[in-house]
Amino acid sequence: MKYNETLALRVAERLMHIQDVEEKEMFSGLIFMVNGKMCIGVSKNSMMVRLAPNTLENLSDKDGWHQMVMGSRPMKGYISVSEDVLGRNDELDFWVNLALAFNPFAKASKRK
Repeated sequence: MKYNETLALRVAERLMHIQDVEEKEMFSGLIFMVNGKMCIGVSKNSMMVRLAPNTLENLSDKDGWHQMVMGSRPMKGYISVSEDVLGRNDELDFWVNLALAFNPFAKASKRK
């Protein structure tokens, strides 16, 4: 299994009311693009959430997440949330809504 299909379906259900959502398989997972910008990703055992970098300090009371790192550098604005904490709908909704709240302010990737 490339990514957690059950989790991907649960995320897709939460995004179905949004106009411009595209699903792309990349990074061995499924990425949900909202308004042409990477928003949420589902991998084998976690969910990537794109959020405002200054939001991290407000998440100290939340369990099961860590800032994503590429090589040795932290990826500002990207966290990984363990599937262990996403079993409850209210927890999944919290993380999805956090990503959606930041999406209008996120910068789109440059098209090649």
